[in-house]
Order: sequence, then C-alpha cells, then structure tokens
Amino acid sequence: MKSSDNQYRIYIKSTREWMAVPEEVYREHVRHYDTFRKRQQSRGECACPKSRFWLCDGDCLTCEFHCASMDSLDYTIESNDGDTYSPIDQLSDPSPSIESVVCDKVELDWLFARLNELMPEAIEIGKLRQQGLSDSAIADALGIKRTTFLSRLKKVKALLADEYPDFF
Repeated sequence: MKSSDNQYRIYIKSTREWMAVPEEVYREHVRHYDTFRKRQQSRGECACPKSRFWLCDGDCLTCEFHCASMDSLDYTIESNDGDTYSPIDQLSDPSPSIESVVCDKVELDWLFARLNELMPEAIEIGKLRQQGLSDSAIADALGIKRTTFLSRLKKVKALLADEYPDFF
C-alpha cells in the first residue's frame, strides 16, 4: 500500500504496525500473498474482501476471513441417493490384508522347504549370491564344476516352476 509521500508500506499483522519498504520488496510481498490468497479462494477456504487484502499474511488458520472447510475425515456427506458416507470410506488401503500376508508366508515356507529337499546347498548358494559372487566362484566354493552347478540350478528351477507356477 502506498502512503501519501510515495513510500511503499506493508502491514505487519503480528505487531499491528506499518513498515516502509522499497518498491521491489513491496511488489514481491504482494505477488507472493496475492498468489497464495487466490489459491485459497479458489479452494473456497478464503473469503477475504478486496478492501482487506492488505491484512493477508498467509496464515489462513488464524485469519478472520478463513472459511472452515471439511477438515475431518469423519465428516459425513449425503449422496444423491440419501446414503451418508465419510471421506475415510472412500480411501483405499494399499496395504495387503492379513490373510494374504499369512497365505504368502505359508507358500513361501513350502517353497523354501521344497527347495531345501531338492538342493540342500541352496541356502549357502543364496548367501554367496548376496555377496556378489559369480557362478564360477560359487561352483568353486561348492567344489563342483560350473556347468554342473548351472545344470542343477536349471533342473531345480524347472521342478519348482511346475509345482509353484505363481512364483516363476
């Protein structure tokens, strides 16, 4: 806001004082808070009258012109059919159900038990793989040829793929 002596002033709401500022600061201040206020008005959360724009400090929660919006997920809404629901009813839970987690755990336990029957050294192979060793290094650690190691892996994978097609 411009005073009579052509100085730009900003109202500091917390101290209830006017402060003289350079034109650049004033323009940046107005641009920032105008953008913020317009965004809030488009959402229906601000009803600040044009004659009071100078009061805007971006703190809508304490502003006298703040329009309370639906802040609670428990807030109930009535549909066109007359049914009531809350926004929390509309949220989808991306986490899996406890039943699916338990079923997956059981299937995974069966898979590991079967793998242990078919290839007892599978746990050791897995640990070596986690260390980043190559197939040749793993075969050397097991004391077998690389081709033998790879053919055993291929046979076990084929058997497990037949028994557990969802995993392979």
